[in-house]
Amino acid sequence: MTMTNEEAVEAILAHHRQLVEDVTRRTSELHDAVTDRHSFEIERARLVSYLVDEVLSHAGAEEHSIYPAAADRLEMSSVVDAMVDEHRQLASDIEQLARSTTGAEADRYARSVVQLFTSHVVTENEVLLPALVADEEVSIVQLLDQMHRLTEKTSDDLSLAVDVAGLDHEAAVLSQLLHAATALAQLRESDQACALVATTWAALRVPRPDLAELANRSLHRLVRMASQEAVVLRPRDTVVDTSTTPLLDVRTLAPAQRHEIIFSSYEALDQGAAFLLVNDHDPKPLRYQFEAEHAGAFTWDYVESGPKVWRVRIGRIATIGKEVSVPAHRA
Repeated sequence: MTMTNEEAVEAILAHHRQLVEDVTRRTSELHDAVTDRHSFEIERARLVSYLVDEVLSHAGAEEHSIYPAAADRLEMSSVVDAMVDEHRQLASDIEQLARSTTGAEADRYARSVVQLFTSHVVTENEVLLPALVADEEVSIVQLLDQMHRLTEKTSDDLSLAVDVAGLDHEAAVLSQLLHAATALAQLRESDQACALVATTWAALRVPRPDLAELANRSLHRLVRMASQEAVVLRPRDTVVDTSTTPLLDVRTLAPAQRHEIIFSSYEALDQGAAFLLVNDHDPKPLRYQFEAEHAGAFTWDYVESGPKVWRVRIGRIATIGKEVSVPAHRA
């Protein structure tokens, strides 16, 4: 069924509401970490990653779709110019947030970002969109489709978030590594690219959790890129007796919490034991991370492979001395 202009406008408004909600929540999580005097780097990295991946890519798409359409109306040209300037200010504040060295500084820039972005969205919703709707020559449906395509193209740059947050030598090295991983994926060497990023994630997880979080997000995007290739091999489900296997259902947890809980559950396993992971998407990025940290020491059996629920039996291989008694399963 063809979308109407009214439905396209509602889709844009709904997306704006989701963006504001997500930015506000992540800003609040950063503020809570700073207030409680906890380490704030992970919350800052999550916020910066989201702002770059979602907000700035959305802003870039707007500047090449609905903004030019609005600027064609004489009375809107100054409004569009002001909104482009706000995009530049947002990018500057996000960079300062990424460069912050103290919790108080990070909290200050995060609050500045959320205030500016919230007011920016109000202007788009209450001034720019109504002007476009009033113009009978403008198709909001076509503009929405154009925005989607531009946003997807922008978000394909895996290193963008790291470039913004590239504050030191380790971050600069990570940025170059993600450039290389992207090139590998584009050459249809996705498995090698994902393994490279997962190994890097494992090396950064303890000493640099902020950069590890960025590597983790990049790994997920690499896996999504691989899933869009012409030929996709779905994992084969294995018949496994799960009646006595403890269940670990992570579907209700925030994505940022899932991996740590899963790895902690694995570390707590006795040799030869297993648990059944239940997830709402294919946990393939997690598989690469297990290979990076526990190569040859775990089993991985798909019990159910979507489309809405994924169940994987993850086991810890029993060892005899230093030799592994059972080979790891291959997905």
